Amino acid sequence: MSTSVADPTVTLPDGVLRGRRRGDVVEFLGIRYATAARFAPPRAPEPWSGVREAVERGPTAPQLPARVAAVTGPSPDDGTPQDEDCLRVDVRAPAAALADGVPRPVLVWLHGGAYVIGSAATSWYDTARLVSEGDVVTVNVGYRLGVLGWLAAPGVSDGNLGLLDQIAALRWVRDRIAAFGGAADQVTVMGQSAGAHSIACLMTLPEARPLFRRAILQSGQLGLGLSSPQRAARVAGYVTEGLEGADPATAEVGDLLAAQRHAMIRAAGPGGLDSSPAFAPVNGVPPLSAGVTWADAASAGHDVLVGSTADEAETFVRISPALWGLKRLPLLGRLTSAGAALATRRVFGAPAERFADDAARGGARTFSYRFAWRAPASALGACHCIELPFLFGARDAWADAPMLRGADWDADIEPLGAVMRAAWLRFVRTGNPATDALPWPPHAADGGPTVVLDASVARNGHTR
Repeated sequence: MSTSVADPTVTLPDGVLRGRRRGDVVEFLGIRYATAARFAPPRAPEPWSGVREAVERGPTAPQLPARVAAVTGPSPDDGTPQDEDCLRVDVRAPAAALADGVPRPVLVWLHGGAYVIGSAATSWYDTARLVSEGDVVTVNVGYRLGVLGWLAAPGVSDGNLGLLDQIAALRWVRDRIAAFGGAADQVTVMGQSAGAHSIACLMTLPEARPLFRRAILQSGQLGLGLSSPQRAARVAGYVTEGLEGADPATAEVGDLLAAQRHAMIRAAGPGGLDSSPAFAPVNGVPPLSAGVTWADAASAGHDVLVGSTADEAETFVRISPALWGLKRLPLLGRLTSAGAALATRRVFGAPAERFADDAARGGARTFSYRFAWRAPASALGACHCIELPFLFGARDAWADAPMLRGADWDADIEPLGAVMRAAWLRFVRTGNPATDALPWPPHAADGGPTVVLDASVARNGHTR
């Protein structure tokens, strides 16, 4: 590897990469960790000769337009090219890591987005502050989404391809992260929403378990479980309907996405009341074994940090025109809010606590939380995704987020974010998130979340 961090290069088994420096962080963007033909498992990338530039974000997985702007604000990277050649990682490391020979802990990020939207490369998830503040190496992983990643249709796609992509990325980390200054035996996998749900899946797999040591699961929709083979078959039928006789193996990407939209609408049923994801990991489809449970995941032996936000479902009320309309009516609005609170508890809060209970009962070092900070002028409360600006600290990327309305970044978000990042990073380094600013007792089985993250935490910590 290069000892000059002004023009950083690394030598991998595949070839030489040139990255770029941003302050005290070096980054290598858009690295192909695998390739895959449509509806085929991932395979190792081909080696190259010469020096390959890694200074531009890679393409994102093909996907439909997202509806979350009413909560998170517009994506700061709208217009990023989409392409099926999306199995890419972005790696960031302390500049010193390329020269001093001291292996750093590794933090792997799996983005959320209900398995149908999202990107590893968005500015929302810029890990530069985590790298700089924590002296860690980070890897943001892109994986296949929607119909291209999760369709299970005999003769077309075996299914769970997105999960195979994630495993391939973790193997890439195991085999290549040392070149960036990372320690392959000190890997923490962190994910939010579908990313956390993915991690729970990975924790059930014998081939994936040794690839990471610790797991951070944020707002995973664990209460929805896994898709069943029967539901996956129905969804596949809806995709066939939407394609109107076209061959999915050769159809244009736009036609596949249109068929995906058709399938999602049909799967949601009358009034769109079925909230189970149309495209998601399918129980019993390799690499997942039939009958696997979250208790199997929690018993894997990894150090665990798991939690949810206090008002998760408010995000989904806001992005549903029907529910948001009801929310504005006096009586129906109260009923809608009560339903959202129930969904928050059943889909996110209680399953996260059960996961922590099972992990603690199995002897794993386990820590749990509830994120309860609410912006002063937002009706969204502590909604799904609210913790992400605090964790990544990317001020410009989150500047227009309605969920943060009325908050002052320097006075409200930055102090709690600094405490949060320090705790998350200490967990990455040691398996224990407790800091001087935030005492954090271990989770005791049936004990509920051990830390509530709210405005008081930035002042003196707040444990329950």
